[in-house]
Amino acid sequence: MTTHHDPTTRTAALRTVQQAKEQRRVIAGTVIGTSIEWYDFFLYASAAGLVFGKLFFGPLGPQASVIVSFMSVGLSFLFRPLGAFVAGHLGDKWGRKRVLMVTLVGMGASTTLIGVLPTYASIGAAAPILLILLRLVQGVSAGGEWGGAALMAVEHAPVDRRGIYGSAPQIGVPLGLLMASGMLTLMTTIAPGDAFMQWGWRVPFLLSVVLIAVGYWIRHGVEESPVFNQIAELKDERKAPIGVLFRKHGVLVIFAALIFAGNNAAGYMTTGGFIQSYATDPEGPLAFERGPVLLAVTGSAVTWLIFTLVAGWVSDRMGRRNSYILGWILLFVGVVALFPLVKSGSIGMLFLGLVVLTVGLGFTYGQQSATYTELFPASVRFSGVSISYAIGAIVGGAFAPTIAQALLNATGSTQSIGIYLSIMVILGMVATLLLRDRTGIPLGHGSEEEQSRSPLVFVKSNAQ
Repeated sequence: MTTHHDPTTRTAALRTVQQAKEQRRVIAGTVIGTSIEWYDFFLYASAAGLVFGKLFFGPLGPQASVIVSFMSVGLSFLFRPLGAFVAGHLGDKWGRKRVLMVTLVGMGASTTLIGVLPTYASIGAAAPILLILLRLVQGVSAGGEWGGAALMAVEHAPVDRRGIYGSAPQIGVPLGLLMASGMLTLMTTIAPGDAFMQWGWRVPFLLSVVLIAVGYWIRHGVEESPVFNQIAELKDERKAPIGVLFRKHGVLVIFAALIFAGNNAAGYMTTGGFIQSYATDPEGPLAFERGPVLLAVTGSAVTWLIFTLVAGWVSDRMGRRNSYILGWILLFVGVVALFPLVKSGSIGMLFLGLVVLTVGLGFTYGQQSATYTELFPASVRFSGVSISYAIGAIVGGAFAPTIAQALLNATGSTQSIGIYLSIMVILGMVATLLLRDRTGIPLGHGSEEEQSRSPLVFVKSNAQ
């Protein structure tokens, strides 16, 4: 009869405690690391709508400077696939953890340098050129960040809790937006008016160096993914994982990318700075003060975070596919309601419009880490997850603020923006409907044959 003194029982109990402790450390590492990364990324996007148009692109004129400023936000997305390709290749060969350390430092260094960059008035055309170059470094870093964080969270998770564990890197996005908007809001109070344009906007960028040091220290203590450790022990790392990915799973990458594109286009109305710019434009129909608008965006980041967590939890109970379908319906309602509420002329209604939008945003984002991880075989998973995410970001969010501004300039109405966002949401829904649910599929390297069966509904479910 086994007693509590049995060494086997004690060893098993100790192992369980250690696993739980490591899982908590992984969650902390992914949440804090991705939050810092996206703080840096969204800080630029918010500043593009509020500051960069005047300080770096001012000579182009009031309308063109805003469009070019938003284009500099979008340009970084074109370099996210480069980061995804490099990080995916190295992540499948060398491990998830090493890549995450590099992306964190790359993002932090470029953000801090933006904080000390001279403006056009000081150094002329060199200022916008350097600004764009630093934004491109941010794009490369962001392209490699998300895939590694998603895999670390989901591959460490218990099989029945992948959705909620996978929501950890997802909430890094609303947390990053919350921190970025919150810091800018704080600085508009500390340094109002001209002081904000002269030096106040720089402080949040300079703060990044402290955040990166904290993030690096936390991530350094996290163990490598157990799935990658298994691959490394068997010495079965792919020599060319990207080639294998596109040869065997290329169509799957496209459909996975379209899922994210539908979410990303709507999300970049705030994370890309369009709503902030539209609502605070002194020549526009609203002309709100900068502070209240930033406060509304900050508040909506809280609701986005909550619904992202809820979506991850719900997906563990009703499946990834069903939770996505629910999310697309909610997001469609959100994009249809957004601009009528924003244009009401009230800060309270603007906030309500953003909150309604974040319900659908959260419900089409919280389950994404688990969904993507379950779509791809272990040996090419980092490449598949990262590249799908990066392509989806280009198709969806890269130029969403620029497209929105161009539609507004061309039509004089926000209705055309609502139609554009609705089309993107429908594309995401269609892509979701064309994929089988893979909730709970084994993730280990020993199940590659099962993982390699196509999740596409129009392909027979046999090995690709």
